[in-house]
Amino acid sequence: MSTDGGMAMGDTLTARHDDRNEGREPPVLGGIDHVEWWVGNARAFSGFLAAAFGFEIVAYAGPETGRRDRVSHVLQQGRIRFMVTGALTPDSPIAEHVRAHGDGALPERPPSVDTDELGAIHHSAIRTYGETVHTFLDRSAYAGEFAPGFTQPMLPAVGGPPVGLTRFDHIVGNVEKGHLDEWVEYYEHVLGFDLLVHFDDDQISTEYSALMSTVVWNHDKVVLPINEPADGRRKSQIEEYLDYYRSPGVQHLALHTPDIVTAVRAMRERGVRFLTVPPEYYDDARERMDGVDLPWEALAELGIMVDRDPEGHLLQIFTETLCDRPTVFFEIIQRAGAKGFGAGNFKALFEAIERAQAARGNL
Repeated sequence: MSTDGGMAMGDTLTARHDDRNEGREPPVLGGIDHVEWWVGNARAFSGFLAAAFGFEIVAYAGPETGRRDRVSHVLQQGRIRFMVTGALTPDSPIAEHVRAHGDGALPERPPSVDTDELGAIHHSAIRTYGETVHTFLDRSAYAGEFAPGFTQPMLPAVGGPPVGLTRFDHIVGNVEKGHLDEWVEYYEHVLGFDLLVHFDDDQISTEYSALMSTVVWNHDKVVLPINEPADGRRKSQIEEYLDYYRSPGVQHLALHTPDIVTAVRAMRERGVRFLTVPPEYYDDARERMDGVDLPWEALAELGIMVDRDPEGHLLQIFTETLCDRPTVFFEIIQRAGAKGFGAGNFKALFEAIERAQAARGNL
């Protein structure tokens, strides 16, 4: 299930800022409101997120609420919200997108207002790389569960209790080779983001492949790393993604937890599969993390990786891809002061991804 979905970001409605709107301030974003997935079977994928990751289904929109061409289920855990949308007609843009990409986005929209008896939501949207769309929301005048046109869930309660996921940490996109700088400049100019850090192909490489990555952010509220492939001996993970998704798009969503050991143990018990690292990884990790008190036995048992920076340390693990096409996956991350993205784990992580690529015959 790939998400190139509309990432609804912020608590502020704003018009697009570009050369034609010189003098306007970039939008003030309050965070990531929700991520929308366009999928082939909204009921099945919603059930998967609930059962495997502990999300609660909190709202519904479809024919019963006046939406004739689509059905949407809203799921929530902590401050993480997903809207899973499926087509009800074979000629809808959702169905066409799923046929082409394997699941994904929504079209850009001009500023508009949705209302019901509980208030109003102002929203607009702009298109970014590929078919990725950012939707800007102002919820300040709305008292409902999610949005006008949504009602109580129509699906039965499934799955167990929440596993302890609390918020979006960052969302990573993949773009074609040679287009990274173009999109970094777009986020800086149009949305007023700043460059947080850049990693070149010397820092992110293995024996077979390499990539480059730049992280843009608006200072903690929204953090968006962007990757592009670099020259290597074989096909990189970014090239495999672009081949299967047939477009630039969102590669993975990092979900924060305050207790990664408990969260990952619960997800493993529910059948979630994670990328694996070799046992010798932990010998090197103990040296890198000298002086940091960590539950090493549990980390090695569960396959959780560790890293540190001048601000502190972090723990992270990555699921296998969530759908038939090798596109999107989740990262589960716990931060103890660290502001980085696990640079000390890049080689181990990408070697794990390459082992999965090789098993698919795509390395």
